[in-house]
Amino acid sequence: MLFNSYGFILGYLPLVWGGFFLVARHSRKLAALWLAAASLFFYGWWNVKFVPLLLASIAFNYATGYAIGHARDPRTARYLLAAGIVADLMLLGVFKYANFFIDSINDLFGLNIEAAKIVLPLGISFFTFTQIAYLVDVFRGIAKEYDFIHYVLFVTYFPHLIAGPILHHKQMMPQFASASIYRPQYSNVGIGLTLFTIGLAKKVLLADSFGEYADPVFAAAKDGFEPKFIMAWTGALAYTFQLYFDFSGYSDMAVGLSRMFGVQLPLNFNSPYKAWNVIEFWRRWHMTLSAFLRDYLYIPLGGNRLGPARRHVNLMITMLLGGLWHGANWTFVVWGGLHGSFLVVNHAWHALRRRFGFPPGEPVGMARVAGVLVTFFCVVIAWVMFRADSLTSGLLVAKGCVGLSGLAVSQKLEGIGEILRSHGVNTANGLVFTGWFEGNAALNLLGGVKITLLALTGFLLIWGFPNSQTLILPEFRKDHRVLSHPRFTFWLALTSGCMAAVALSSISKISAFLYYQF
Repeated sequence: MLFNSYGFILGYLPLVWGGFFLVARHSRKLAALWLAAASLFFYGWWNVKFVPLLLASIAFNYATGYAIGHARDPRTARYLLAAGIVADLMLLGVFKYANFFIDSINDLFGLNIEAAKIVLPLGISFFTFTQIAYLVDVFRGIAKEYDFIHYVLFVTYFPHLIAGPILHHKQMMPQFASASIYRPQYSNVGIGLTLFTIGLAKKVLLADSFGEYADPVFAAAKDGFEPKFIMAWTGALAYTFQLYFDFSGYSDMAVGLSRMFGVQLPLNFNSPYKAWNVIEFWRRWHMTLSAFLRDYLYIPLGGNRLGPARRHVNLMITMLLGGLWHGANWTFVVWGGLHGSFLVVNHAWHALRRRFGFPPGEPVGMARVAGVLVTFFCVVIAWVMFRADSLTSGLLVAKGCVGLSGLAVSQKLEGIGEILRSHGVNTANGLVFTGWFEGNAALNLLGGVKITLLALTGFLLIWGFPNSQTLILPEFRKDHRVLSHPRFTFWLALTSGCMAAVALSSISKISAFLYYQF
């Protein structure tokens, strides 16, 4: 079940929300159980056969956490923690990486080992990492509550289950135990609905529209077509915007949905394309994953405590594994390696500035603008490998982006229409530039105008406006006087209502969120 579907918006959500508060009038425990059961139903809607796997993972980690928390000997607790983490990683490895390693061995040694018939369970990376964090927190004495129903709800809570944020036990358990969330607070409902609407509009009106231009370029590269400069940059920028508005939209919808139930999720997305360097980018993009990798991988490896050289090695290891977490493909490893390299250069540059006496802190004026543009360029190039189906197709698009495939835009591309139609791409609407589809200049001109307007809209929203959490959530508002003014509230409600009407009427083809595949 997808957030951007009529079944979820008009059926599942009102039934679960109303049922939760109705049951809570009689029993908070039963209300928590209702929400946990509804979350399992939400997960099982995609493929019910993986619900037992999720429940088995929950039961195992709850029992392991309980044993760790009640172990009398610290050494026993440490062994239990290691066993729990190894078991979780083995589960993730079998379902997510078994075929990846088989294919890699086949390619490396020229073998023909048959791949296993494995379907990747939805959200396995997120609920596995959430539970690994729980085991570590129990070992450290941070997580001390052992209410099983609350634990099931903590893991399965439907706003975050499929694509994050990655939650910590200490963030959620006090909220589930609080009496306030079991009474409807209509201010929270209004805030949640507004944020959900903004996220829905980002997904349906922007992300899916950019996808119409990104998909054909990468589909053509997958079949060996070498895109030239303009076509390559069209695909790279379109995907850059598509992923931004897709993940930003999901994050808004997840936080908004949870807020309707009175539960606050941690911030997971904070205008990352406004970052002035790659270090800052990773403080703003998928913030809970960044924090997880920092706290449970980078710091245990030694962090920056063992000198600059070791810090750079630790950064590279962390980003390579972070890339592999996103998917079982060498393209994700290369993407992680690129960001690892960017971070190493970034830290080395900061060290050089300190050596020459330049003050630390945020740049201002043109220095900040230059930093944002350079960072954005690096991120776009890395996204090419992230999106590509293979290293070969990713290199073809990257080659086009740097101009090594030529700059021509009007040359007739023989067979490109057939290639794209074979990938299910509708070529009837046209895309960009004469020659893309059998030389239909009128359609290509229309497509060129559309993608140009979309790109300008994307740049304006990303760089010209504050993010939605800053506007909507009271705890993140910087100017309470202006943003709490009745006139602002009126216009926000009116705008949200219009966005909801347009977005709901535009749900013609339901598309999954991009982070669902991770």
